[in-house]
Amino acid sequence: MIQSIRICFVTLFFISISCGQKKKSFVNIKASDLKTVLSTHSDIQLVDVRTPEEYAEGQINNAMNIDVTSDNFEERVLNLLKKDSPVYLYCRSGGRSVIASKILTKKGFEVYNLEGGYINWKSEIN
Repeated sequence: MIQSIRICFVTLFFISISCGQKKKSFVNIKASDLKTVLSTHSDIQLVDVRTPEEYAEGQINNAMNIDVTSDNFEERVLNLLKKDSPVYLYCRSGGRSVIASKILTKKGFEVYNLEGGYINWKSEIN
């Protein structure tokens, strides 16, 4: 009986600890918010996760290109980006940057994802 009570308390203890832990996530931001960040911070980590061909057709100023569909995406991210600075991501319309945001968040980065991607940026900002 006492053994059952101990097991019950230990189980409840671990459940209560795990309930208090927040799952780390990324933040979706609007084009106007990214524009504000870009105008007030000159050294942000802005990453275009589209293919090099898409990047060559046009990009947000000062964005680096790290293709999320490339085989070495995670390796390049870890080599090129600093974990102690936020990372701002975008793609063409928002789908691939969500995938990249999840990967970077799991790797410990603070991530902001541009809603609607480059298409939205061009229509709202340019």
